[in-house]
Amino acid sequence: MATSTYTVTGMTCGHCVGSVQKEIGKLDGVTSVDVDLATGLVTVESGAALADADVVAAVDEAGYEVTV
Repeated sequence: MATSTYTVTGMTCGHCVGSVQKEIGKLDGVTSVDVDLATGLVTVESGAALADADVVAAVDEAGYEVTV
């Protein structure tokens, strides 16, 4: 089990949260996605470590941006 945390900018509502959860949830091996709208923190749990580039691409597909 692997856990990673990312900071996502641009989210302003529950719909934003759902979009990010949906896109990241499509990645192979993802078991849960927790998004905190107030802080922008996204915690991803997966069966094995995910490539950061895959998560960034999923967030981008949802219309938001991962910051470093």
